Amino acid sequence: MSAAESSQPDGGQLDPAVVEALYHAHEAELRRLLLGVLRDHSLAGDVLQATFAKVLVQGHTSREETRKAWLFRVAYREALAVLRRRNTGDKAYRRLASSLDAPADVVESGLVREEAVAAVREVIATLPVEQRQIVRMRIYEEKTFAQIAEELQIPLGTALGRMRSALEKMRARLDRDI
Repeated sequence: MSAAESSQPDGGQLDPAVVEALYHAHEAELRRLLLGVLRDHSLAGDVLQATFAKVLVQGHTSREETRKAWLFRVAYREALAVLRRRNTGDKAYRRLASSLDAPADVVESGLVREEAVAAVREVIATLPVEQRQIVRMRIYEEKTFAQIAEELQIPLGTALGRMRSALEKMRARLDRDI
């Protein structure tokens, strides 16, 4: 890259033309790396987009001669973060599925457990947005109700009430579907 390409606009960010050149030069290799890590085409595309969003904001901190390596490290770390969030979410869904009143005499095999997790995901997706948001923050992000109420700028009682209503709806729907 020439000195003109590495110039930074005001604010310390990389010139968008430099970011575009990086994208065109490395997009295919990055996509292959992300597919290898994530094993999902759409997720790899999302992480690729997140990677270049970081390049726009933080790319100026990298040295021009090591920018390609920096770019691949950013992409790899973004992919690992997505995998961690997904694993945390799967654990949370399993915990929620097992906390619902399942009959004690049923011995769940791995397949039955996975079906229960899928059913819980489907039921959560049908909740009203306000309730779904509370459930995901509590279960998926493991936030306390006080943290949820503060973040959403709602009273603590409202957060608790939305969670209770969501659990009642989920329990009723799951009981009906079983």
